Amino acid sequence: MDLVLCHTTADFDSLGAAVGLCVLRPGSRIVLTGGCHPTVRDFLALHRDEYPMIERRSVNPQQIRSITIVDASGRDRLGKAAEWLDLPHINEISVFDHHLQADLDIPATVTQIEAVGATTTLIVEKLKKAAENGDITSRLVPSEATVMALGIHVDTGSLTFEGATARDAIALAWLMEQGASLRVISEYVEPGLSPQLQDLLREALENLRSQTLHGYTVASVLLSTESYVPGLSALASRLLDLTETDALLLGNVYKLSENDSNRNIAESAVSNRLAIIGRSRIEGTNLSELFKPFGGGGHARAASLATRDVDALLTLNQLTDQLKAQIPHPPTARELMSSPVRSIRPETSVAEAHRTLLRYGHSGLSVVDTGDRLAGIISRRDIDIALHHGFSHAPVKGYMTPQLKTIAPDTLLPEIEGLMVTYDIGRLPVLENGKLVGIVTRTDVLRELHQQKARDTSSNSQLSDYPVSESVEQLLRSGISSELWQLLSIAANIARERGWQLYIVGGAVRDLLLAKDDKLALTDIDLVVDGNCGTDDSGAGVELASALQKLYPDSRLDIHGQFQTAALLWHKDSAFGSLWLDIATARTEFYPYPAANPEVEASSIRQDLYRRDFTINALAVRLGVPRSGELLDFFGGLLDLEARQIRVLHANSFIEDPTRIYRAVRFAVRLGFSIESQTEKYIRHALESGIYYRIQGENGRAPALETRLKSELKYILQAPYWQVALQMLGDLQALRCIHPTLDLDRPLWRRLRLLDRCFIRRKKEEGRRKKEEGRGKKEDERGKKEDERGKKEETMPNAQCPMPNAQFPVINIPDWLMRLEVAIAYLAPEYRVKVATNLQLPTDSIKRLEVLEAGNQELTKGLLKCNLPSQLVFLLRNYELPLLIAIALQSPRSARRQIWEYLTRWKNVESPLNGNDLKALGYKPGPGFKLMLDDLLAARLNGDLGDRAAAISFLAQHYPQ
Repeated sequence: MDLVLCHTTADFDSLGAAVGLCVLRPGSRIVLTGGCHPTVRDFLALHRDEYPMIERRSVNPQQIRSITIVDASGRDRLGKAAEWLDLPHINEISVFDHHLQADLDIPATVTQIEAVGATTTLIVEKLKKAAENGDITSRLVPSEATVMALGIHVDTGSLTFEGATARDAIALAWLMEQGASLRVISEYVEPGLSPQLQDLLREALENLRSQTLHGYTVASVLLSTESYVPGLSALASRLLDLTETDALLLGNVYKLSENDSNRNIAESAVSNRLAIIGRSRIEGTNLSELFKPFGGGGHARAASLATRDVDALLTLNQLTDQLKAQIPHPPTARELMSSPVRSIRPETSVAEAHRTLLRYGHSGLSVVDTGDRLAGIISRRDIDIALHHGFSHAPVKGYMTPQLKTIAPDTLLPEIEGLMVTYDIGRLPVLENGKLVGIVTRTDVLRELHQQKARDTSSNSQLSDYPVSESVEQLLRSGISSELWQLLSIAANIARERGWQLYIVGGAVRDLLLAKDDKLALTDIDLVVDGNCGTDDSGAGVELASALQKLYPDSRLDIHGQFQTAALLWHKDSAFGSLWLDIATARTEFYPYPAANPEVEASSIRQDLYRRDFTINALAVRLGVPRSGELLDFFGGLLDLEARQIRVLHANSFIEDPTRIYRAVRFAVRLGFSIESQTEKYIRHALESGIYYRIQGENGRAPALETRLKSELKYILQAPYWQVALQMLGDLQALRCIHPTLDLDRPLWRRLRLLDRCFIRRKKEEGRRKKEEGRGKKEDERGKKEDERGKKEETMPNAQCPMPNAQFPVINIPDWLMRLEVAIAYLAPEYRVKVATNLQLPTDSIKRLEVLEAGNQELTKGLLKCNLPSQLVFLLRNYELPLLIAIALQSPRSARRQIWEYLTRWKNVESPLNGNDLKALGYKPGPGFKLMLDDLLAARLNGDLGDRAAAISFLAQHYPQ
């Protein structure tokens, strides 16, 4: 175990440096050795789960490998954790600090103590250098960048303290590039105020008027000064923080001249100048638009105006009313909560609770009694402590928290956030009529706040117009047909009537955002219903699909009850074309073992998106009120669309489902994206682990390596970009999912390219035939004349019978399947049938692969004896075309040339006479007909027969009557 120790009463600099070191050294854990500052405590109450923290009492000293101390160099600042420094088995102790005058009494093996404003700056410099060298390949998570930026801000007074350096400023700038949240930083950084502003602050606190609306507090105050006062923006920010107000309008009326100094505010209102500073933390408000009629402006959350000759108090009150009118209804617990709630009984053992947490990826579980009444909550931290002390067998009731704060479904987001911060609660149960109907976690709140930030943040990227609900809804309405929009609206209304929420998810959202202003022809749409179905166990998705099918009887309804999904299908419909509308109940999934089919259970939209493969496919758009058109992006999918990269959601995603490797490549090539570097590392790790081949051997079945893998191979090998995709799979060595010995080396690539020549030749032939068919009407008369001439030629003994034009034969197998057979045929003979059977290829394909080796050996010997065209034809015509092509691709060039000549020149040559001709000449039908026709064909192939008359003479000579 590698530990990073913060000093006692940890501040933001200590915490920020520790977080940065954990990024540099994955797997490290942070220990707060003895409490923290109040502001840090409040910050961690909301953000604790985002950092790799462990409590001091949960550490087993014998498992410690290394210790790093940040923002301290003395043992006395480490509390009881200082005892770990004397453990004999620890070989590495590092110290990072910026206090040059402090005495170093720690037996450190590595030290870095430098004159910078914050210790965090030293760590950020290391991170920046590592990123430039490619040692870390992905951007920081915004929560990591934010806490490091807080460390520098607080310890340098936002770069105003005497000890601040240029290095601190550079580090801050880099953290901003990495996505540090200025909104969060502003909540926890306290700038200083001048004496004059401090006096005004006291006056403002005494005269502040506030009102609560939709859970938000809106305040206003009007101050009077003799002249203009600089720094009112800092005063407004401090006032906002001190009063915990969500929005504030701070007005300042001041005299235009000294002659007016004795007049009061009301008397001098029309001759005074008015300045108003606005600050807002409320999503949906726009102070810039609010101030625009008065010539003011700024940002949506921070703006100002300066005007004159107005009634100051009346103007401030009017603006306050207009600001309150802007406030949208905040999300309620019902919209935020996860439902149904994963629960256990009080008698459940700690070990079983731990397994449940691992299975579902939760950070806590609700404990309910036999009457399904909420009895308590147990967190991952509680379970970790119990396991640490060896109580895996003990019931959870001894470790759960029974004294609970609960909320109702209509509790608003600000109140939920306040409860979590005030009481340091990571999850709040939602009760309705005494029944547990959902749970709101700290992660739910953070995601919603992140969504609000994303909607408010403008970007210069090509997708910058689409984070807000109105623009996404407008984009959706303009991007699809009116009939389809009406269908989606009806579906959303049906869902709303049942108390559900409907979302369009996945690829349709991705393609919609990428298409932008272009009309999008969607033929495959995924809808997800978030809500419980009280009628049966089939799920809300099935119930919604059934209700829609009654309104659209021309559609076909397919139900898959096991996965609580249904599909509506239209075929060549006048309004919808060939539309596939998949409707699923929001669900979570669990893979019992790698490459297995997932086990699914009903869940929430957030967990449904979390189970998906890539961030760009984990986007959703809310359909119907409230907040119609809201874009759900919990995992940075919008940023990845902007960066044009494929990024996986989970580190173990490819272990659980290897088909995601193929989907990553398919999406990357089709969309022109790149695979994000860390995602590529996850792919290579999964392949190098050998888990797929091992699982096949252990379990006998691995669905993700069977039909699901075949489906992905089909998508890729039938696409026009198949060569680029296959080369990318080869570079990743991903063909080893098919078999561990299969790689795309030069010989295999050469075989596939040779096969493609066959397909190109065939396509040219098909094009020629279609072109000739198009001329058919114009050549009707010519055809009739040729028919008449042909009849005459039959009676003309000396008429010439020319050889037919060479035509490449028709291959009655899909291109993708033939390509896949060629790849499997590249394996050693003993593996081919097993691999084809695992992939559940057609019986004909398996049979061809089974006889391929024997056929190859037999044909190789036979071709050596073929000196005449007739010998070649009579040998090769016994082989079906796909098998013959497969043999050709494995054969030496000379044999391949013979087979190619047969296919393109000799295969379609026919005998100059047929059975009817023989009967017309007086021969009696019987077994001899085949021998006579073969001899005629051989003579023609070998150039011994030129016309019909010659054929008749040949028969007279060799088969006299």
